Amino acid sequence: MNKAELSLKLSLRMDIPKKQAEDFIEHFEDMVTKALTEGQEVTIAGFGTFSARTRSARMGVNPRNPSEKIKVPEVRVPKFKAGKALKDALKKPRT
Repeated sequence: MNKAELSLKLSLRMDIPKKQAEDFIEHFEDMVTKALTEGQEVTIAGFGTFSARTRSARMGVNPRNPSEKIKVPEVRVPKFKAGKALKDALKKPRT
């Protein structure tokens, strides 16, 4: 499901205009992104936790020249940890 399909399903389920559903999703993305860039976590009970982690610097291999080593710098990356309710829902067999 992509963003357009998600906004359409959200608008149908909540009986709101599609534009309003699109705005809701966009604002949600902005708020989560802002919180993560400020070093905060976003927890949605039962669904999961969005956080940012620092991936440490390491040595890598140049894909164009495998014998050449390159230094991959430290970088912050997003992380999502699924909550119990989401994990339990995925364990159930599909019907």
